Amino acid sequence: MNTTELRQKDVDGLKAEVKALQKAHFGLRMQKATQQLTNSSTLPSTRRAIARAKTILAETIVKQGANK
Repeated sequence: MNTTELRQKDVDGLKAEVKALQKAHFGLRMQKATQQLTNSSTLPSTRRAIARAKTILAETIVKQGANK
């Protein structure tokens, strides 16, 4: 998911997205531990996606706080 799609979501949607990405990352880590992971480049990309979503979530929370 790219940043424009993430920025269109509300706070609850962003929290759900972060949770889904963390669950996917955990699954990939377990695949790596059991040596079932075929494409190891997915681990850093999911970490970056989690960081991206958390950053946009923080920006959205601050923006909503400033609007009150």
